[in-house]
Amino acid sequence: MVDDLQAEQAKVDADVEQVKARRTRDRDRMDQGLITNPKDLERMGHELTSLERRIASLEDDELEVMERLERAQATLDSLTAQVETIDTRLATLTEARDEKAGVIDTQLVDVEAQRGPSVEGLPEDLLALYEKLRTQKGGVGAARLHQRRCTGCQLGIDNAEIAVIRSTPADTVVRCEECSRILVRTAESGL
Repeated sequence: MVDDLQAEQAKVDADVEQVKARRTRDRDRMDQGLITNPKDLERMGHELTSLERRIASLEDDELEVMERLERAQATLDSLTAQVETIDTRLATLTEARDEKAGVIDTQLVDVEAQRGPSVEGLPEDLLALYEKLRTQKGGVGAARLHQRRCTGCQLGIDNAEIAVIRSTPADTVVRCEECSRILVRTAESGL
């Protein structure tokens, strides 16, 4: 918009200068006595009056365009400052995100290193099921059964299913009916 207004102002400026140049040329011709015919002088006088009105009109247009340009430039400056502020904030947040991602990656390496001894001796089919579920469920293949609620999907388990889980041997894999995750039974399971 600023560019359009600058172009419009340049056009109006050029129009004003063109009309002023014509006025000066006609006035000079009259002042130098180059026009001697009274009818031509009268016609030239009317033309000069018309040119003065045209100049006044164009100058009013020029002022109006200048005011619009000034408002548009102020808006552009304000928006540019906002963009710079947002860019700075974005750079700060990106840097913080990258730092935290680095910390998480380091923690993940540590957790994976600790996991190695924890899975030793577990049946291969159970590990395969867990890995499959972990891949499907956003990294959480097993969830704790806590107070009759699956902590994976956060849904409560009905009494009939709790009775089935309670009667299932401790070494049997139990899965949540809602999210299919492996349920880890603890003392807080509510069985």
